[in-house]
Amino acid sequence: MRKLYFLLPGTDGRFACGGLWAELKALKLAQNFCSADVVTYRQREKDKLFLDDLLKEKNLNDVIFVISWGFDIAQLVAKLKQYNVVYHAHSAGYPFRLPPSIPIVTVSRYTMGYWGEKSPNSLIYYLPNQISDEFQNLGLERDIDVLVQARKSSEYLIKELIPGLQKRCKVLVVDSYIEDLPGLFNRAKVYLYDSAEYWVQQRVSEGFGLQPMEALASGCQVFSSVNGGLADYLDPGFNCYKIAGYSQEYDVQRILKVIDSSVAFSLSEEFFAEYRTENIINRFQVILDELNEFFDHKIEQPSNIKSLTRVRVAKLIAQRIYGKLRKKYFK
Repeated sequence: MRKLYFLLPGTDGRFACGGLWAELKALKLAQNFCSADVVTYRQREKDKLFLDDLLKEKNLNDVIFVISWGFDIAQLVAKLKQYNVVYHAHSAGYPFRLPPSIPIVTVSRYTMGYWGEKSPNSLIYYLPNQISDEFQNLGLERDIDVLVQARKSSEYLIKELIPGLQKRCKVLVVDSYIEDLPGLFNRAKVYLYDSAEYWVQQRVSEGFGLQPMEALASGCQVFSSVNGGLADYLDPGFNCYKIAGYSQEYDVQRILKVIDSSVAFSLSEEFFAEYRTENIINRFQVILDELNEFFDHKIEQPSNIKSLTRVRVAKLIAQRIYGKLRKKYFK
């Protein structure tokens, strides 16, 4: 089995974000059954490999480079074209295309569907992000009515809905790193998440949306947008509520109703099993076995399936129109 090198621009505070934490989690999960390390490529870090140094080695056929940092993918693909490369796709919508020689591992079914359309000749797999076992409903007293994390929140949420709620209930807005997020989720009755506006501005989409899932696992009632990968698991009316629904007054009415309800909220652990450690490790092993088999095949066989380029699409459309006209007028 080939060794995995997870390529990251860096791992310190400058690059801190959900994508970095998710990739480091994936690395730790991989280390349960194979050899895997971090390799940085923008900045050198103590006790970590640096990509330019690594590429000086002559034989790298026994390794797989895992790339994931969206805005760097095009550059990394060009740099690593002679090696075994896998794209770990978190978000969708970046302006690059991938050759069939690069398999794609997606974190959500939404992202898998996106790449299934954009790269129909690539191998594509689904490996969801991990929900850590620490996110559990501890049955504690919930002294926070509404919890909001400011990052990624919409203007409506911060400037309109929250001020309206603060007049009626206890609201906590967090705008910095939280050391004990499971503990905070276990203190909150309702968690608000509205990222649709943020991702539209970024011109890419929500690949998974970890926080609403973590909040649900901790026993919070969730009011959320359902854009992108959030639609994988959020089901308004059944396990959550759709936020920004028609009017601010209606949002406030629904949130206060949930806060005042005496019915305890809890989803079964079966709902979260797909995202827990055991299932992800099992899926990861199956995927990696197939990737190793593919890279063995690639050594002997070049790709020979026609790509769905713009020129070919135009040709196929022209053929379809011609076929219809011929059928209609030249029977």
